[in-house]
Parts: sequence; structure tokens; C-alpha cells
Amino acid sequence: MSQPDTMFASSSVARHLVRGAIGLPLMVAAFVLLPWAGPWALLLIAPAGVLLRGCPTCWALGLAQTCALPRERR
Repeated sequence: MSQPDTMFASSSVARHLVRGAIGLPLMVAAFVLLPWAGPWALLLIAPAGVLLRGCPTCWALGLAQTCALPRERR
């Protein structure tokens, strides 16, 4: 049986969900605050990208990979 790809996986599902709960609102805030804060609001994308390990799709892929890992390997 082949091992699942774990490039975006986290060490635990809870840790992955916390990263998403912080990163996704930061990314949304960057675009919502753009009319008021101008280009400075886009600085929020950097920490969001680090927390999500890329884009929201990368985060969702990592969540699926983390859930696919056997419990003892997490």
C-alpha cells in the first residue's frame, strides 16, 4: 500500500484548524480593508500565506492530507 502525499499535512488536525482559523480571516481582512488602508492592508497577506502554507486551496489540501494520515503517524 502506498503512503499518502503529506507535503501540506500538519502534525494534528486541531493544529491545522487553528492555523486556518487565523489565516483565513487575515486574508479576507486584507481585501476588506483595502479601500480604507490602501496598499498597507495587503501586508496582512504575508502572515496569512505563512499560516495557510500558501493559498486557501493549499490549506484545504493539507487538511485532507492530515485527516488521511494514520493516527499514530500524526
